[in-house]
Amino acid sequence: MVPVQIPTRAVGPAKAVALRLVLAFALVALTAALVYFDRDGYQDAAGGGVTLAEAFYYATVSVTTTGYGDIIPVTPRARALTTVVVTPVRVLFLILLVGTTVEVLTEQSRAALRVDRWRRRVRNHVIVCGYGSKGRSAVEALLGQGLDRREVVVVDVDPLSIEEANRAGLVGIRGSATRTAVLQEAGITRAQSVVVAPREDDAAVLITLTARELNPDATIVVAVREEENVHLLHQSGANAVIRSAQSPGRLLGMATRNPLVVRVLEDLLNVGAGLDIIERPASPEEHGGPPRPAEGELVVAVVRGDASLRFDDPRLRRLEPGDRIVALCAQDRT
Repeated sequence: MVPVQIPTRAVGPAKAVALRLVLAFALVALTAALVYFDRDGYQDAAGGGVTLAEAFYYATVSVTTTGYGDIIPVTPRARALTTVVVTPVRVLFLILLVGTTVEVLTEQSRAALRVDRWRRRVRNHVIVCGYGSKGRSAVEALLGQGLDRREVVVVDVDPLSIEEANRAGLVGIRGSATRTAVLQEAGITRAQSVVVAPREDDAAVLITLTARELNPDATIVVAVREEENVHLLHQSGANAVIRSAQSPGRLLGMATRNPLVVRVLEDLLNVGAGLDIIERPASPEEHGGPPRPAEGELVVAVVRGDASLRFDDPRLRRLEPGDRIVALCAQDRT
């Protein structure tokens, strides 16, 4: 079974057990201190006094309800101490002991129920394969565009990455996205999109092939390092391929001569303010004529089939059904 981790704020079982152990030992120590303070009121089976070690022994067997009876209270004050303090402590100790076991088992049941409920409800979500710097940036962009955190599922082999995703409020699945079982656990057949951002290009190819086989209709976008792998990924079923090694280099080269242009491009890449670039289908009213940009839109290209038509292409004068318009707009437009 592939482990699914649902983000939660609940205290982990190990921490819960540790906290209760500390409280249990504190109760034993408190009882031993009270008995030792009133040690003249207790005696052992031989009629002798009670040492500090014997006080801890009495506290242990009393609180745990073992009760051998070899050390007993003999004075009224000692008996009152046992009645008023030791007995309630014994009850509290049992509550801690039983409560810890019940809570751990209950938490495991709750976790199983959360995972089962998530499996039944998740659909039209985005699967992010790889939660490194590229994967985290992709998630930030998705959330900046209004996607709910519950609609993002992170898949990574690194448990620390999955923990980081959980802290960000995302569902995490630990395992290799190249495996069919892992992608099926992530709900690949019901996913809307898949972001492929592993650390190695060969893994990107395998993930893309597996994802496309399991979901022929999903939008698959891939980040790769090497130019030579772009064509291979398109052949594997990727809708879009981002060359992560070349894009920063081109920006650096461009910035040496055109720093203001790079500033505008950075504005496009930052989510939440400034410019945004959108894609929309050509409306029926636009078919047979040129694009009719909405207020605040600036058409920069039209995608027709596999071809990208620039804004100055004469074919843009007559839009066709199925054309998709790419336009610039302000991110804070209403």
